Amino acid sequence: MSNRLFQGVMHQMRDTINRVIGVVDETATIISCSELSKIGSTNEFIALDLSESHDTFIRDGYTYKPFGPHIKPDYAVFVEGVDEVAAKYAQILAITLSTIKQYYDEKYDRNNFVKNVVLDNILPGDIYIKARELHFNTDASRVALLIRVVSTNDVSAYDVIQNLFPDKQKDFVFNISETDIVLIKEIRAGIESKDLEKLARSIVDTLSSEFYTKAVVGIGTSVSGIKDLAKSFKEAQVALEVGKVFDNEQAIVSYDNLGIARLIYQLPTTLCETFLKEVFKQGSIDSLDHETLFTIHRFFENNLNVSETSRKLFVHRNTLVYRLEKIKKLTGLDLREFDHAIVFKIALMVKKYLTSNPVKL
Repeated sequence: MSNRLFQGVMHQMRDTINRVIGVVDETATIISCSELSKIGSTNEFIALDLSESHDTFIRDGYTYKPFGPHIKPDYAVFVEGVDEVAAKYAQILAITLSTIKQYYDEKYDRNNFVKNVVLDNILPGDIYIKARELHFNTDASRVALLIRVVSTNDVSAYDVIQNLFPDKQKDFVFNISETDIVLIKEIRAGIESKDLEKLARSIVDTLSSEFYTKAVVGIGTSVSGIKDLAKSFKEAQVALEVGKVFDNEQAIVSYDNLGIARLIYQLPTTLCETFLKEVFKQGSIDSLDHETLFTIHRFFENNLNVSETSRKLFVHRNTLVYRLEKIKKLTGLDLREFDHAIVFKIALMVKKYLTSNPVKL
């Protein structure tokens, strides 16, 4: 990484300075240079000078200026010539390269730092110490989005998402598996769930329309403390898993909007099985045929309104009433009564949950 950074500066400054310029590492090996043929060569005598101090020195017609964050210099910039101009060029280049390297190292370390916080790979007591070292804003509001690639067209979704969020000081993107990408997005305080869903939708639509890549996104809750980023990430994971069970057609699933599905997902399967047996004492939920279940779902969608449901189903009102009576006989639950309808709705969700063989996080 450093070699490429330094070489980019050498290339840009070559014509301006109009002298041979370059950088050596602590072994006095040239790692970047305006004359490409010199890269890789070593002058072991210079290594002795590098180990002494950060002071400028002259060797073999070149002016050297060591630099680096440590007591012993990590690098030295060199400029052709032994005059005062060469010394000034060397000092300017050393300051420039040192600043650029610090920026990139900090950015890289920040990304790793955020990843370790999110994945609980750093001790709580070390989080704020490391954050201070990296000048990381610990109080900003952020949210975790988990982007899962379902199908791809040999396109790097990771690169696409990085390009969508180029501000590396505020937004962090990293892979946690071949299919899962995490985006930690800095947001304004008090942002609404619908705005986060719009953000997620833009990611899904860009991947789909421009790169023929299908993805789903789980959204955690927004948090204001850096330690809570792990919590937001786990919520994004749960959102995807719960969404897969209860809303498998949805590409965007927000933890805030999971509702009762979130509660059911956290229940032990043995408790769920007991619940179903107790609810359907008169007959199993499996005794309901496809048409009956379809009618039930439509009845719930229309807020238990018999007239509206019959209209949507294109059946006579009395036909729907007959079906509801049939359900009552089979299950003992009258869906026209609000309490019975709630129990039945939960039972359907519990049944779906058990059938899905959920993966607990």
